[in-house]
Amino acid sequence: MTTWPRESQQHTAAHVTAAGAEWLASASPFPRSVRALWAERPGTSIVLPCGVTFDLISAPALFGRRMVNRLWADGPGTGPVATQRGRVLMFARPGTAQRLPALLRWEEWGADAPPLLCHGTGDAVTVPPLRPVEQTDPDGPPPGRWLVAPEVRDPWLPGPDVLLWACVRAARGDAGTPGRTSLTSTPAVSPR
Repeated sequence: MTTWPRESQQHTAAHVTAAGAEWLASASPFPRSVRALWAERPGTSIVLPCGVTFDLISAPALFGRRMVNRLWADGPGTGPVATQRGRVLMFARPGTAQRLPALLRWEEWGADAPPLLCHGTGDAVTVPPLRPVEQTDPDGPPPGRWLVAPEVRDPWLPGPDVLLWACVRAARGDAGTPGRTSLTSTPAVSPR
């Protein structure tokens, strides 16, 4: 039986714990180097490979927040979630990046969702610093930050089925509401 994260923890961390940093560092082929860098400079963003420890699903900020809100309000919760350069980054089970696009194409509501960037095996992503940092350039993009930071060495990660559910629910939230327009240029479809 699946244990949902909501039953075991609340999403409260604004920064990565030591156990969460261990989990993130384990994605690197050089985890000791990553840990050493973070020990010296915890405010440093770092590039980590996807596909072994986690996959990463990147959504436009507004739609990504809707997905996260659906996951916490009506679903199982989320794994780690961050924001970076106007996008919401949802950490997912390895293999999700390969499977989710096919599921979205199959699902008729997938056309109402903006394109998701799915990073898996062979990709690398920049993850936010362990601790929040202040923005030094007022004209630049806001620094990345954690919405749900990794708190444990082995966090629960949603798979393609859970993220498909959240994506469809977020798309239905706009398309199925009278007087609202769809998230894409395709006409809104009435709810099922």
